[in-house]
Amino acid sequence: MSTENGSEAGEDVRLSRNDDAERYEIWLGGRRVGLADFFRRGDVVVIPHTETSPEFGGRGLASQLVRYSLDDIRAQGLRVEPACPFVAAYIRKNPEYADLVSQA
Repeated sequence: MSTENGSEAGEDVRLSRNDDAERYEIWLGGRRVGLADFFRRGDVVVIPHTETSPEFGGRGLASQLVRYSLDDIRAQGLRVEPACPFVAAYIRKNPEYADLVSQA
C-alpha cells in the first residue's frame, strides 16, 4: 500500500492504494470520502468506478484521487483502461495521461 499526504484548505487529505480491497482511497480528516475501484488484467489496470461522498462533492477530491491513481499506475509501469466515465473525462482534460491508456 502506498500513501501520499496532501492538504486542501488546511485539511488533512490522505491518498492511498488499498491492494486488499482493490481500490484507491482518499481520506479527509481520518474519514474515507472517496474511492476508485480497480482490477488488474495483465499489465492493464481497469478502473470501472469512482465515487465521492456527496457532502464532499465539488471540492476537487475526485480529481485528486484520479490523478494519484494514474500517477501510481504510471510508476508501476502499467497502463490504464478508464472504464469509469469520470476517469475517461479526466484523461481527456489532462492529456499528459493519454499515453497511459491501453489500446486493447
